[in-house]
Amino acid sequence: MAYFVGLDVSVLETAVCVVDEAGRIICEQKVPSEADDIITLLTSIGVDYGRVGIEAGPLLQ
Repeated sequence: MAYFVGLDVSVLETAVCVVDEAGRIICEQKVPSEADDIITLLTSIGVDYGRVGIEAGPLLQ
């Protein structure tokens, strides 16, 4: 089964949403906008991800 990640990044927090290939939400959570915090959440779910999407906005850099 494929899993997909959406990241909505802001200065202090990043909203993370993980869905399966049928569109069912597996995880929806906010974490601090630090790479280590995002990685910790995504690895804790224990699945492989097919794609990761990041909201295109002024903080994308």
